[in-house]
Amino acid sequence: MQPKTIGRLGVFAVAVGVVGGVVVLSLMVGRQAISPVDVVRALMPSATGDAADIVRGLRLERTVIGLVAGIAFGGAGALMQALTRNPLADPGLLGVNAGAAAAVVTGFAFFGISNGFAQTGLGLAGAAAGSVVVYLLGSGSRAAATPARLALAGAALTAVLYSYINAIAMSDQESYDALRFWVVGSVVNRGYDRLLIALPLIVLGVLLALVVTPALNAMAFGDDTSKALGLGLGRARIVTAVAITLLCGAATSVAGPIVFVGLAMPHVARLVAGADQRRIVPLSMLLAAAFLVLCDTLGRVVSSGAEIEAGAVTAILGAPVFIALVRRRTLTAVS
Repeated sequence: MQPKTIGRLGVFAVAVGVVGGVVVLSLMVGRQAISPVDVVRALMPSATGDAADIVRGLRLERTVIGLVAGIAFGGAGALMQALTRNPLADPGLLGVNAGAAAAVVTGFAFFGISNGFAQTGLGLAGAAAGSVVVYLLGSGSRAAATPARLALAGAALTAVLYSYINAIAMSDQESYDALRFWVVGSVVNRGYDRLLIALPLIVLGVLLALVVTPALNAMAFGDDTSKALGLGLGRARIVTAVAITLLCGAATSVAGPIVFVGLAMPHVARLVAGADQRRIVPLSMLLAAAFLVLCDTLGRVVSSGAEIEAGAVTAILGAPVFIALVRRRTLTAVS
């Protein structure tokens, strides 16, 4: 085995180890600390008692949901940055998460839709609609959809949709109580039933993301070179867009519109693994999963009173991480 291959495998081995460590920490930490030995015992099917109730009844569910949602948001962010060749591209900044959130909120507030299957469908429809609107706004009638135009269009659409969401939440007390935790992004009390509905779509999105990574590498050389290599650009872009929609829509319907995970983690992956999308995309998924679970864990202990939702913690921690990356090196078009 070549040393270079060993280095690549070592990076992923470390990432998997980080994910495992964060999972253990998530199961241990909370208002009542539980030792690693007791965590292992609590995970046994025959286990009973307070530790088992806390670990299996409360912490395991939110940990699993955090892992799955993190994988989805991290993969979507890496795909979006590669597709648009924009280092600032992110499902939360380009209107995809906001579109999914607005669709789910509209269904709940006006039509009473609280069924997990229906909300997942609404999330996918909203994510797709947000993507289309941002592209149309960013391209205009004659101009090309440049990364700068897409970023501006996404920021504008996100601001409008979140204002709409907040207006709905504040206009009705019942809607506010039901939506206030969901809108900020959270992995608490989501339920395995909702996760199981979204999971097949996320798995399909992950598979499409991994399949399209060689095409993303070719696209980085420009349209002319890609065509000369025999790459069908239109098909590759459609597959990538479908993967982004599946990942964002399904994850948002489960955990809400969590921001900064899909923006910062691909840059960390690129810093560690280089420019090859075949490494960046899966590594972004692993890092984002660890980051989201870690943020949820921190949210349990940083406040002496109530917990802080994971979506709020990702914004608090994600922004400094991204600023540090910007200061460390100049962000250029993703290649």
